[in-house]
Parts: sequence; C-alpha cells; structure tokens
Amino acid sequence: AYEILTCDWSSDVCSSDLDLPKGMSREEVVAGMRKVAPHWRANKELLRKNFLYDPAAGQAGGAYTWPSVEAAQRGHDAAWRAKIREMYGAEPVIRYFETPVLVDNVANDTIEAATA
Repeated sequence: AYEILTCDWSSDVCSSDLDLPKGMSREEVVAGMRKVAPHWRANKELLRKNFLYDPAAGQAGGAYTWPSVEAAQRGHDAAWRAKIREMYGAEPVIRYFETPVLVDNVANDTIEAATA
C-alpha cells in the first residue's frame, strides 16, 4: 500500500508510504525522489514535503505540510493517484493529521496553530 501522510498546518498533516517493488535499491528510490522533487517544488500550495525511506521494511513515502486539507486533496488528485498506481502498482492511501503544535529548531520557535 502507498500511504500519504498529509498535513494541513492550520489543522492537519499528511503522510504516505508504499511497499517498494522487490529488489529496488536505495539508489533507485532516491533517484525517483529526485525526479519528482521539481513537481512538488512547483506546487505553490505545498509548504513542505519530506521524502521517507525505510530500507528494512522496503517502504518509501512522504510527509507533506499543506495550508489546508483542500490543498492536500488538490495535490493528490486523480491524476496523481493514477501515476502512483502505474509507478508502484499500489493504490495510494492518504491519512490526515491535525498539527496543533510545531517545533521548528531552524527558526528557533515553537508554533501553535490557530484554533477555530
């Protein structure tokens, strides 16, 4: 399964992971990440994406931070889902998480999301 953890900074986070094809090397995984990075950099709604790799489990994925759940849904639309199925032979599974507190050591800050 390909799972996406997608996060809306104001309230949600999202992530994904997928079972990689047997025998796929780390170099192949990272090359795929590099290949799609420009697509995600061009998405002006995406705040942050962390590519994830677990060699022991044979899985890879991503953790995304979006300004809203709607933005995350636009980023992971039907065309994107079809591409994942084609590339990995797995149906994407998307999970949304609330992000009430963010620790940012680069900015030396702890940020709390606005409450509704």
